[in-house]
Amino acid sequence: MKHGTLLAAIDLGSNSFRLEIGRYDHGQIQRVAYLKETVRQGNGLDADRNLTPEAMQRGWECLARFAERLSGFKKSQVRVVATQTLREAKNRDAFVKRGCEILGFPIEVIAGTEEARLIYQGVAHLLPSDNDPRLVIDIGGRSTELVLGQGLDATETASFRVGSVAWSMKYFPTGEFSEQTFYRAEIAAQAVLEEALTAYPRHQWRKAYGASGTVGAVAEILAFAGFPADQITMDGLDWLMKCLVRSGNASRVQLEGLKDDRRAVIGGGVSILRALMSLLKIDTLHVAQGALRHGVLFEMVEREDHSTDTRDLSVQRLSLKFAVDAQQSHRVGKVALHWFNTLHTHTKDDTQLERLRRKLNWAAQLHEVGIAISHSDYHKHGAYILDNADLVGFSVPELHLLGLLVLGQRGKLKKLEVELEDNDFAKMLLALRLSLILCHARKDPSHDQLVLRCDDHKHRITLTAPASWVNDYPQSTHLLKLETTSWQKAPWSFEFVTNP
Repeated sequence: MKHGTLLAAIDLGSNSFRLEIGRYDHGQIQRVAYLKETVRQGNGLDADRNLTPEAMQRGWECLARFAERLSGFKKSQVRVVATQTLREAKNRDAFVKRGCEILGFPIEVIAGTEEARLIYQGVAHLLPSDNDPRLVIDIGGRSTELVLGQGLDATETASFRVGSVAWSMKYFPTGEFSEQTFYRAEIAAQAVLEEALTAYPRHQWRKAYGASGTVGAVAEILAFAGFPADQITMDGLDWLMKCLVRSGNASRVQLEGLKDDRRAVIGGGVSILRALMSLLKIDTLHVAQGALRHGVLFEMVEREDHSTDTRDLSVQRLSLKFAVDAQQSHRVGKVALHWFNTLHTHTKDDTQLERLRRKLNWAAQLHEVGIAISHSDYHKHGAYILDNADLVGFSVPELHLLGLLVLGQRGKLKKLEVELEDNDFAKMLLALRLSLILCHARKDPSHDQLVLRCDDHKHRITLTAPASWVNDYPQSTHLLKLETTSWQKAPWSFEFVTNP
């Protein structure tokens, strides 16, 4: 990545939406701008787990303001991630679709474990370099992430459905504070978080760090009260809880350092924080400077260098786990990329085209992952695995796309009728299916004599073979003729033609 490049990360959290703009400078990212808006989508989920129209509108209006600030940015310079509220929302697709149109950039809904990993990356990159094992916690609006790690490597990640917005709505719905309600909220949080005791025991880490909203808000209040800066202790939390109980209601709390956007969720946040520190035996929680958005920025830099892209390692690990035939996967990927490059001669910018190539190659590497379950309908099993896997570095939409390509590698195309309206997807899928046909004998195919042409205006792709090739490879010829039939009712047509 060139020094001086501007990068932007947007974190669509359950309580706040945040925009961080930084400039890449010799391995570091210097802040250029930071915008935060309290949107509170986390309390906009109705009883059916749908975002209310009002909650969606608040989010869209915020994205419109962010879009104005990002005017002139290229897609390669911006990454947008959404967390627990949009993971839960049944109507998230409606919000994401309109949000992408407003913002002008894709929105990725990431899994909880992926959120935890990115939080750790953000925290670790802004800490002094050492090899001490660390615990990192982040109490968000509707989820809490826990991470163990050393250096820049996260070794254990988890996400729990407990957060300051959700807990405040459930246990402090009218803002009333009492010792009894705090006790109930803390016990309930411990019940959810108790399984963390096994994966995050005290002897596994030397120092604990807290990232983002709740931790930062509590630490600021305690610092104004005379407690040590940038750290939280149980003594400090006991004092803060007594102050809240003494006030009786969130609306009457008068504490220096408590910001208005935190007032409504401070009760839930404090009860979860007390539960965590008690369960995990955290004597002192240090406030981290990094957060999810910083992890997103640093990963954008790493993805530019393909040798450090964590997604490649994730694909390798999944392939090994399901005993995928590595030679065949490599063969299929190589041929698929050959045809895909032929279909894109001048229609895409280099950055976007490279992203599509990488996705196609990952799909090729994993196209047989379902065989470990059953040889029958392995494409369906593979798609299910990818749709439900937590692969480090991948967002939920990325995994879904890979799953669709794996699903569409064989069989009828009607199941992907909507997806095939997307030209890029159609070309990726055709390239993958052609590769599988030509590699059906599980050996390197002879395809130098084949000519592939694409008519983007007519949505027509033609593969031409000389008669000599047809005579030499009758089985491949048969399969290619069948492939022509498969595409007859699809948005794109495919023809296999023989030259005399």
